Amino acid sequence: MSRANKPKQRYLFEEVVDLMKHNAGKSLNYKQVAAGLEINTESERFLVIEVLEKLVAQGFVTETDKGKYTYKETKAYVTGVIDFTSTGSAYVVVNDMQDDIFIAEKKTKDALQGDLVKVYIYAGGKKKKEGEVVEVTKRNKTQFVGSIQLTEKTCFFIPNNNKIHVDFYIPIEKAKGAQNGQKVMVKLTDWKDGKPNPYGEVVEVFGFPGEHQTEMNAIMAEFGLPPEFPAEVEKAAKHINTEITATEIARRRDFRDITTFTIDPVDAKDFDDALSLKKLENGNYEIGVHIADVTHYLKPDSILDKEAVNRATSVYLVDRVIPMLPEILSNFVCSLRPNEDKYCFSAVFEMDENAKVITEWYGKTIIHSNKRFAYEDVQKVIETGEGEYKDEIFILDGLAKKLRADRMRKGSIFFDKEEVKFHLDEEGNPVGVFFKTQQDAHKLIEDFMLLANRRVAELLGKPKNAGNKKIEGKPTVYRIHDVPTSEKLTSLSEFVGKFGYTVSLKDKQSTAQSINKLLLDVKGKKEGSMIELLTLRSMPKAVYTISNTGHYGLGFEFYTHFTSPIRRYPDVMIHRLLQAHLMGETYSDANELEMLCKHSSDMERMAAEAERASIKFKQVEFMSDKLGTPFKGTISGVTEWGIYVEITENKCEGMIRMRDMKDDHYIFDEENYRYIGRNKNTIYALGDTVWIEVKKADVARKQLDYAFVSGPDSDVKTDSSKGDEKNGRSGGGKAQQSSGKKPEQQKWRSGKAKRKK
Repeated sequence: MSRANKPKQRYLFEEVVDLMKHNAGKSLNYKQVAAGLEINTESERFLVIEVLEKLVAQGFVTETDKGKYTYKETKAYVTGVIDFTSTGSAYVVVNDMQDDIFIAEKKTKDALQGDLVKVYIYAGGKKKKEGEVVEVTKRNKTQFVGSIQLTEKTCFFIPNNNKIHVDFYIPIEKAKGAQNGQKVMVKLTDWKDGKPNPYGEVVEVFGFPGEHQTEMNAIMAEFGLPPEFPAEVEKAAKHINTEITATEIARRRDFRDITTFTIDPVDAKDFDDALSLKKLENGNYEIGVHIADVTHYLKPDSILDKEAVNRATSVYLVDRVIPMLPEILSNFVCSLRPNEDKYCFSAVFEMDENAKVITEWYGKTIIHSNKRFAYEDVQKVIETGEGEYKDEIFILDGLAKKLRADRMRKGSIFFDKEEVKFHLDEEGNPVGVFFKTQQDAHKLIEDFMLLANRRVAELLGKPKNAGNKKIEGKPTVYRIHDVPTSEKLTSLSEFVGKFGYTVSLKDKQSTAQSINKLLLDVKGKKEGSMIELLTLRSMPKAVYTISNTGHYGLGFEFYTHFTSPIRRYPDVMIHRLLQAHLMGETYSDANELEMLCKHSSDMERMAAEAERASIKFKQVEFMSDKLGTPFKGTISGVTEWGIYVEITENKCEGMIRMRDMKDDHYIFDEENYRYIGRNKNTIYALGDTVWIEVKKADVARKQLDYAFVSGPDSDVKTDSSKGDEKNGRSGGGKAQQSSGKKPEQQKWRSGKAKRKK
């Protein structure tokens, strides 16, 4: 067959399959198939014969009699979540299947990103499973945020999310007065069978893109974040009895005469944890980890509880907090404010000077915080040795460091990443950038919270010995973090090996210990940020569940969340489970707990995405008046469509698009995270230090475009050249000599890990 006929055969393949499917149960010869496809030339009829023979070989059709074919009906239907690519094709993720199912662009029916769909899987011997969407079982969402494109006669809606692969047709009378280019929220109203575009109507107009309130309100709407609590929820919160009564105090262990304080961010308003310290007569210390007793006020199935379940988590955007609980609870009644009596649920540990837990106690308490510390205050005491409650802070810091060292020996992995924060003016405009880093004051609190979380999980979930038998605990909520897949660990090990580092793959503990050593060894090195990033990407996401597999990142066999019930609903669940355990009762069944765990995990993921979107908006806005300004940065990502660079001084990330790299013909070396110039052998690799300038700041799309300054051969002086001789890398964004091999140009889907093929 000639090359010219091959495209026709590929086109006919799908057409013949469709025709045979619609005539399932009938036997057709090649002439009948050709007639059904309105094919009337002899050459194309021969193509039909070839296609039918291939379909028989691949298992799509059966030859029932010589020259007669029928569609091979299978009941290969599965249900899964659809994930679109930027080209309009998609993959359906099915939980109990090893491989995702590829869906061609024209076979996605009326599905949209994230929908639960029913898929028909094609029969055949292909390695890659393929199919088509036959039904949308459940919409992921029906409201979308984007912009209006308006003419005199037509109105279209272009979604913000590039995975929503179609534009919406909006009847002019349902545009709600939106002007051309404005950001809006649209509700999906209909998608007529066979039509290329869904229909929608505008339900809210946010304003013109780039304005602070427009963009923040659009982000909240896009992620389904409510701007305020329903009136009935606020009313219920105002009617809560907040009185501290003698009757309730009598039921609780009283810590009001013991030194107690909180340590939080300087701008925090909800203080949900406090520490108390008391020296015992035997020389040991009594450490109280006191957590706001939210469940004293939040009763199961109440209107307040239902709203908290729905929200599941507080969300921290760049300019505001969207709380899980109404302000009267989160900032006043439950918040452990200084010089006020507060109800708590506490974990109390007797510890020796080596931070070994001798005894432990759990129960309802009442406390009186003596001091509200900011992290900076405590850090100053640790560094200078002077300040209020310095003795208590020194003791707690010393114990925390011993707890930390013990965790590290047992395999806890320590990532030390900076968080980007913005100084905003009164109108919400970014006027400066600062970084939130983990210092001893932060780690002091973290280590005692980790201790409480771990010991509560062990109390509720660890099997108890009864003679020769082990009695399993009742269903409880765990915070789990699975072991990275062997595939990802092997890939990481092979990559860092190119720089002279090793990752042990022997067992869980040795792997974790070697990763910690790796992170320490690369700190301050040219390749450090790259290896830290790749190590972090190799880790799976932590989730909530009742099925315990341990927390790999922390090195704990049992772990949960007990310490933040003001802002996380799983902690509320744990408080109720713990109280039921102490009372010998049962709080909830396994099915309900698992359902709430999944919902909480989903909402946590959504909150993180919303937070990132708000930070990205402020980063682009911050850089919008710096066009043409040169900055030093680090290559933070390498994809088939370009190179991401993170500016050193402000962590603002942008892209140099491949189409703009015109000084050479560059080839994407996916395996080694780099680009190689075909003619000059110039190399741009992940982790390289480069100089860029800001080319474009698109606030509406939250995108920064950069350009290399003077090209990669410019004489850039940086400090990052230290240690390059060891790795054979030239550094500084300067040209590197390749090995002479020409890597195959490979493709990634949406810049993420490739789908299993």
